[in-house]
Amino acid sequence: MQERKIYSQNVWVGGKLQPATVCFQNGTISNIHFDKQNSAEDLGDLVIMPGVIDVHVHVNEPGRTEWEGFETATQAAAAGGTTSIIDMPLNASPVTITLEALQQKMESTKGKMNVNVGFYAGLVPGNASHLEAMIKAGIVGVKCFLTHSGIDEFPNVTEKDLDQAMPIMAKYNLPLLAHCELYANEVECDFENHPTSYRHYLASRPKHWENEAIALMIRKCREHNCPVHIVHVSSAEALSQIEAAKKEGLPITAETCTQYIYFNAEDIPDASCIYKCAPPIREKANNDQLKQAFLSGVLDFITTDHSPAPPNIKEMESGNLKKAWGGIAGIQFLLNGSWTAMKDIMTLEQFIPLVTSKPAEFIKAKRKGKIAIGNDADFVIWNPAASQIIKEEEILFRYKISPYIGQNLNGIVSETIVNGETVYQNKSIRNKNKGQWLLQK
Repeated sequence: MQERKIYSQNVWVGGKLQPATVCFQNGTISNIHFDKQNSAEDLGDLVIMPGVIDVHVHVNEPGRTEWEGFETATQAAAAGGTTSIIDMPLNASPVTITLEALQQKMESTKGKMNVNVGFYAGLVPGNASHLEAMIKAGIVGVKCFLTHSGIDEFPNVTEKDLDQAMPIMAKYNLPLLAHCELYANEVECDFENHPTSYRHYLASRPKHWENEAIALMIRKCREHNCPVHIVHVSSAEALSQIEAAKKEGLPITAETCTQYIYFNAEDIPDASCIYKCAPPIREKANNDQLKQAFLSGVLDFITTDHSPAPPNIKEMESGNLKKAWGGIAGIQFLLNGSWTAMKDIMTLEQFIPLVTSKPAEFIKAKRKGKIAIGNDADFVIWNPAASQIIKEEEILFRYKISPYIGQNLNGIVSETIVNGETVYQNKSIRNKNKGQWLLQK
C-alpha cells in the first residue's frame, strides 16, 4: 500500500499541537516530520490527533441486535472521530460471563467492525471461576454492578462475589469496573405518582447511593490490591474519596461521561426519557465540580456509556421515566459533546488526552492514543472551532433517539482514519470493516 502523508499546522504530537507531516503505510505510522513535506496533503489548521477511544459502550450484539449492532454502532463511532470502542458485557444475549459467550460476541463482530473493538467480561454471582479463561482470551477488564443492572441475566454482585473475583483480577493486573450505586431501600420521594417528573426521578437515585458504593470499592481495592475503575461518576460528593484513594497510592481510576458534563438537571424537561440514565444527570453545580475534577486529575478520562434502545422501550410516547429504559445514545458525540462541555475551563491541549492517551493507557493499548512512529495509524481530523446543530439525519446509530439532537456542538469531524484507511469523510462512510479486535494478551 502506498504511503500517505498528511500535514497540518496543528498536529497533536509530543504532547503539544504543532506543525507536522504524519506519514503512514500499512496501518502504521511510518514517519513524522516537523515541517511540511512536498508531497503531503495540506490540511491547513485542522487538528490532526489520535483517534478517539471510547472505553464504555453498549452495542447489544448478539441477541439484542434490534436495539443496536456493531455495524451501526461502529459507523456512528467513526462519524464522531472515535476509532476504538470497548463493548460492555451485559446488553448482549447471552451476557458475556463465560468464555463461550465471549467467543459468540467476538464472532458477531466479524464483517461489522468499522472501528477497532475490544471487550469486557462480566462479573455476576457464581461466575468467578470463568474469569481466568476470558482474561486469557484477551478481555481488557471485567464489569460488575452493585445494584440491579436492568438485565435480569446480569445480576448485581455482593461483597462476597467481589472477594472471590478481585484476587484473580489482581493476579493479572486487570481492572474491575464497577457501576456504583448501593442501597437497601428505595427512596420515598413519591416518584410512583409523578412518573414523568425528572425532578422526582433524580430524587429517586440520590448521591449517597453512589458515594457509599464508591467507598465500598475503595475499601475492596485496598484489601485486594486489585485495580478498580469507577464508571460514570455522577456524584461530585464522591470526588474527595477518589482523590484520597489516589493519594494513598491505590490502583484506582475513574471516568465520567459526556452527558454528565454537558447536560444539567435544571434544563431537562419532564416526560423526556431521552435524558434518563443511571446514575442520573445531576444539577449544574454538581456537574461543574465533575469538570474541575479533570483539571485536578481526580477523574481520568471521558466515555459515552452509549446505551441505545428502541422507541417503545424508551417510553418515547408516554414520557414515563419510571418505566423507560435508562441509557443515553451518544457514541457519535464523545469528541464534540465533551469538547463543548469542557472548552470554557481547559485548553484543547489539556482536553485531548482525556479522549486519547488516557483511555489508551487504561486498556493498555500501547500502539494507540498517541501519534508516534510505529503506532497504529488511527486519526481524527477535525475543526474544534467550528460548530454545528446536530440533525437527526446525520446520526448513524440505529435509532435516532438522543438528547444531542438539536444541540449546537463545537467540533466538526472532517475525516476519521482507522488502521490507515479512511472510514468516514465529509459526512459519509467511505470504507467499511477496517477495524480490528483490541485483545489484551
